[in-house]
Amino acid sequence: MRPLVVVATEAEAGHVPPGMRLVVTGIGKTAAAVATTRAVVQERPSRVVNIGSAGALRDGVAGLFEVGTVVNHDMNGDAIRALGYDPLDRLSIGPSETVLASGDVFVTDPEVRSRLASYAHLVDMEGYAVAYAARHLGVPVTLVKHVSDNADESALDWASVVSVSARALGEWLTTHPG
Repeated sequence: MRPLVVVATEAEAGHVPPGMRLVVTGIGKTAAAVATTRAVVQERPSRVVNIGSAGALRDGVAGLFEVGTVVNHDMNGDAIRALGYDPLDRLSIGPSETVLASGDVFVTDPEVRSRLASYAHLVDMEGYAVAYAARHLGVPVTLVKHVSDNADESALDWASVVSVSARALGEWLTTHPG
């Protein structure tokens, strides 16, 4: 069995090696969860590998990262826990110390960036949903993110710099085919 590469946009998938199974989910957690679930049920992969660009929440964070923990940052997990339920808003998915915060907010606000930086290194809009879907379907998941911006006003230039992330992610896939 082969892994399934999951990515939010065609732009981020631009350098996925030929022959790899690929699903492009669309932007945001809902689109990512639905597309990942559908693809896992149909494809029965050995692993889900979510690649994509991410914003750096801390100064000096740059490059490529394998994520160890992913957090649903726009869910009020504490309130749900207070009601006696586990919202599963924090998923441990690997040994890395890198924490990714995922949410349906395109982070450009300095206050939001600062709040998220208190517990995470990176921010995206799909990683948590992909990890959640894979976990519930019993498939191992790996999240690999490349920093495209600083989760500030520079994020608005994403379209002009995403190709750098796509290239780095494609190179990672070439050296980690399984």
